[in-house]
Amino acid sequence: MNFVSTNNPAHRVSLKQAVLDSLPPDNGLYMPERLPALDAGFWQEWRDLTFQEIGLRVAQAFFGHDVPAEALRSIIDESLSFDAPLVEVAERQHVLELFHGPTLAFKDFGARFMARLMGWLARDDASMLTVLVATSGDTGGAVAHAFHGVPGIRVVILYPQGKVSGLQEKQLTTLGGNITALEVDGSFDDCQRLVKAALLDSGLSGQLRLTSANSINISRLVPQSFYYIHSARLLPAGVAPVFVVPSGNLGNLTAGLLAERLGLKVEHFVAANNRNDVLTEYLAGQPYAPRPSRATLSNAMDVGAPSNFARLLALFNHDHAAMSRRISGCSVSDEQTLAAIAEVAGCHHYQLDPHGAVGWYAAQQWHRAHPDSTTVVLETAHPAKFAEVLAQVPGIGPVAIPDRLASLADKDKCAIPMAADEAAFFACLRKLPSIG
Repeated sequence: MNFVSTNNPAHRVSLKQAVLDSLPPDNGLYMPERLPALDAGFWQEWRDLTFQEIGLRVAQAFFGHDVPAEALRSIIDESLSFDAPLVEVAERQHVLELFHGPTLAFKDFGARFMARLMGWLARDDASMLTVLVATSGDTGGAVAHAFHGVPGIRVVILYPQGKVSGLQEKQLTTLGGNITALEVDGSFDDCQRLVKAALLDSGLSGQLRLTSANSINISRLVPQSFYYIHSARLLPAGVAPVFVVPSGNLGNLTAGLLAERLGLKVEHFVAANNRNDVLTEYLAGQPYAPRPSRATLSNAMDVGAPSNFARLLALFNHDHAAMSRRISGCSVSDEQTLAAIAEVAGCHHYQLDPHGAVGWYAAQQWHRAHPDSTTVVLETAHPAKFAEVLAQVPGIGPVAIPDRLASLADKDKCAIPMAADEAAFFACLRKLPSIG
């Protein structure tokens, strides 16, 4: 299957080029030339399939023309080595726990798949691949863990100084080896801007063989569609869920829409924003107006210029009415986020992280208008990663820290401070040592 730019459908490339280049030269995003659909046979048996079997069938639909079934099966088995439980917190109100992977965040699904697919695509290449990733929280840790020690690949992570939690920072700054962390004096949007600038600089990108591990890369986006289908099969037969998606760079929401295009029955999507709510404003009829991001308690969603908006436009053929019929937006304040954490803990004895709390609040707004709906809130990270936030909620006791996080506390942070400046970033990349 070929992949095309959202800015120019005539620009077609192979899967290998789309994944290893990450961005088209026209600054669009790669999308499949045609959106596949799973056949009737799949939908007759999907409820009886395992999570891994679902992942394999979806991966084959997008990548099966280019990657042999045996290789894809190995990639899937290594990537989906942990579960995504669906928890009914209240009647017809569910939480999909996506934090059971190695770094306790939903990014583990996409990062592990992408690392293995990139490794397979570049298996015969002689030159080193340099993976760039901007993170507002969980992406950096997931990518660092997924690529750590992978031969022939080095990773450079850009994160905004002072705008990720302490444990998130330790996850991306303590591995060393082929992982380099850059602590940027700026916002996530600055980090994302610098990554895009490097990828689009033909001289630099060619010299260092650059690619990206953000959700701008199609190979990180597709595997996120696996758990939408997986979770829907766990609901009673005939129930089409409303997926409530905590939304920042819009990759998770886009993956849900891809699952729907594959044939999954979905009642509706709700994009749950924090104060960085350009999508909510757009869906409500205002012009799309990206702006500098604002810091919130749900830091992984602090994105003022979401890259995947371009893919949303492509999926709906730039038809605002069509998009707003399938997606509703909801903007949630920090105060409402804390209130949602307190309510769910007090009434349902369930602990949300700040991002899941944004989703829960949005789901409650949907239920007030649609009481018969069945909602699935995507819980994107383990609450322990945000102990500082949960400590602000009255009545919430100390958060139990899983061993894999607690073990990071005494590790030394290793990060290179850097201005949010293109020239400084390019100079830093050119000074990167070779990895043996």
